[in-house]
Amino acid sequence: MKIRNRWQLQTAKAKLSALVQRARKEGPQEITVRGEGAVVVLSHEDYERLLKRKPSLVEFLRQSPLREVDLTIERDKTPPRDIDL
Repeated sequence: MKIRNRWQLQTAKAKLSALVQRARKEGPQEITVRGEGAVVVLSHEDYERLLKRKPSLVEFLRQSPLREVDLTIERDKTPPRDIDL
């Protein structure tokens, strides 16, 4: 998620309502202090999306529609090739 909107701290304080509205409509808003990124204001929806727990690999595989497929894997019995060391 790229932050397109940057606000200097003084401007952000003076125009807090506008900053919040933009965060809700346009996405994250960065507030800078002395030209450096300090904080980001997010909509509640963006914040919740960041906090949403991702399933572990095991959970993901358990939810797979292919988990009931009977898969038989046989090892290749071909002997390894000779190499010169």
